[in-house]
Amino acid sequence: MSLGFSVDSLLPKARGGGQLRMGLVKLEEREWLQPQPDLAARAEGFAQWPEGVQLTPEVDAPGRELAAMLGVNGALPEVASAVHEDLCLLTRHEGEDVYRLIGAAVAWPSDWRPGEKIGLPLRALHAPIAGYEQQLATGVDRFMETLRPGPIYGRCNWFIAATGERRWLPDCPPHEAFAHVTPGNAGETLFVRSERQTLRRLPQTGAILFTIGIYVEPLGTLSSENKRMLAGAVQNMIAGESDRRGSPNYADAMLRYISEH
Repeated sequence: MSLGFSVDSLLPKARGGGQLRMGLVKLEEREWLQPQPDLAARAEGFAQWPEGVQLTPEVDAPGRELAAMLGVNGALPEVASAVHEDLCLLTRHEGEDVYRLIGAAVAWPSDWRPGEKIGLPLRALHAPIAGYEQQLATGVDRFMETLRPGPIYGRCNWFIAATGERRWLPDCPPHEAFAHVTPGNAGETLFVRSERQTLRRLPQTGAILFTIGIYVEPLGTLSSENKRMLAGAVQNMIAGESDRRGSPNYADAMLRYISEH
């Protein structure tokens, strides 16, 4: 199984509600990064939101290693400006057995701010995600520990947002953000956002690179199969996840729209 580079191609591989899982697939090198990034959009994204770049001193070496791998002059910020994906680097400090975020170059975040996460270990990074500690944390820790240089793994997820902007930083509570959504306009006012995430270990420094490719489409443009998948998933979110995603504020309108289309 591979991962595509659009919402419609990613959703069939995304978790559809229920228990959390990593859902990783192995990717070939040619499937790793989007082949034709919009570099003007990337430049604009970082210019508009410079706080998306957060670096610790220890990220310089792995950042330069990554740049050399991709034929880019510079380090982590320059690489992130040359690809479609947002980039994060994680490593273990000497004497520790946990991976920490040591650098991030993020133009298009999904409701998070790198400045609040830099330096944190994995479990603290994922603390807002309902069920992560109970259902996923141990498996993620084991995967990070055993990941070897060479293999590339990918996964994807989805969110429902009230904006089609690729930088998604909600500035009001969900009941306000989705107040305008009705069964009649949900196809145009609800946006499906998918993150295409990959993980690989850099061979020289041993740091782990986490990439996040953002894709956003209006609900109404998606295939009928994907609309039905989303309808089922929204009704089967685990306790806590539904509130975090704001689904009580859009679910009824979304489900009625999908049932009629």
